[in-house]
This record gives sequence, structure tokens and C-alpha cells, in this order.
Amino acid sequence: MKPALARVLRAAIGLAAVALLGGAGWAGYGLLARQPIAQVRFTQDVARLPAAQLDRLAAGLRGREVALPSVREAVRRLPWVRDCVVRRVFPATLVVAIETHSVLARWDETRLVSERGEVFTADDERILPRFVGPEGKAADMAAAWPGLVNAAAPLGSPIVEIRLSERQAWQARLASGLTLELGRGEVQARLARFAAVQPYIGEQAGKATHADLRYPNGFALRGVPAEGGKAAPAGRAS
Repeated sequence: MKPALARVLRAAIGLAAVALLGGAGWAGYGLLARQPIAQVRFTQDVARLPAAQLDRLAAGLRGREVALPSVREAVRRLPWVRDCVVRRVFPATLVVAIETHSVLARWDETRLVSERGEVFTADDERILPRFVGPEGKAADMAAAWPGLVNAAAPLGSPIVEIRLSERQAWQARLASGLTLELGRGEVQARLARFAAVQPYIGEQAGKATHADLRYPNGFALRGVPAEGGKAAPAGRAS
């Protein structure tokens, strides 16, 4: 046999062997993948989820053949779960790495807003600030929140609610009950200017129910009782 022909035959035999081994490997992988789940392990952000809820989910998976995408979708439907990664540790262990939402505020009576600005449904009994705005604007409000909180800090009364109108105008309400009209554009700067002069008008600001900060060189306080118990007319301070 010529040397060149021998080399070709040896190469063909080698490729055939590799193909057979590969086919056997895939067959073995498929066989293992069809093995029923014997153990389920949840990792990462599991502290936020009720243990009983995870136990029920694990019980429903054990003893079954499972498709990983289906398990992922089932876990993502649980309250507080933002996302998860599901992998199989052979032969029969399922590992579910869970990422949960970090809550920032309330969106409505049943939904919450995460620090990423994502709206999700979950129960939380804690006192949280409230966001009120058009659907789809929660991310914008979450992004603006830290700056508004910092600007309002010198006021000595935290923000408990922010509103964003359809026209993109902002409003904030403090724990003291004072409502601040912030308007559109330069919202944090307006709030910071008001906070800077608040010590000089503390008595008036403390009695006011409404402050309009949309003036270029000042603001208007409303709801300040006048002497004799009558409400003072809307005024402007600079």
C-alpha cells in the first residue's frame, strides 16, 4: 500500500472513531439529562424568599424529569425574584441561583419599585416612600430619587412621596406634610435652593402646606395662616 493511501485510511479511521465516541458521549449526556431530580439546591439571594415556598417548589421538582428553561420560568414567577440561573449538577442535582429585587418604593397598592426602577409585585409591610407616575416611568423616578433625597436633606423632613405628571413635571411631599412643586428641569437645583433658605423662613415654611418652587428667582408659600386665623394670600419670597 502506498504511504499516501495509508495515511488517508488512518485519518478516516481516526475520524470515524471520534464520531463514534462523540455519539456515545451525546447519548450518555441525554441519558443523564433524563434522570429524575433527586436534590434541589437554592443559592445566592434566598434569604428574602419564604423557606416554605422554596420547600414546596423543591418538592414539586424532585423525582421528575425537568427542562431547565421551564424551571427558570417557574422560579421567576415567584414574588421578589428578579432572575435566576438554573443548572444541573450530574447526576441528579438541580442548582438554582436566585437574584431578588432590592425594594426602593411603593408604586401602587400592590406593586413595588426596585432600586433598578423595575416594577414588581410582592408583599412588604415596611414603611416605604411612594412613587406616583405614568406607567413605564418608574425607572426615571428611581434614577432621580437619590438626588432629590440629598437636595431635601437640609429641610430636616424626609421625602415620603414623589409624583411625575404626564407632562414630566415633578412634585414632592415631605413627612411634615409640605408639598413642593418642582416643575420640569433643574428640579434638584430648585429643591436645593429652597433648602438653603429654609432656615431663614423656618416659621413660615413650617406652617405652610404648599411651596411652589418653579419661580426663577424665588418661590411661593401657600397655606400659611394669617393673623386672626385667616389664610394668607399666595406670596412670593426671594
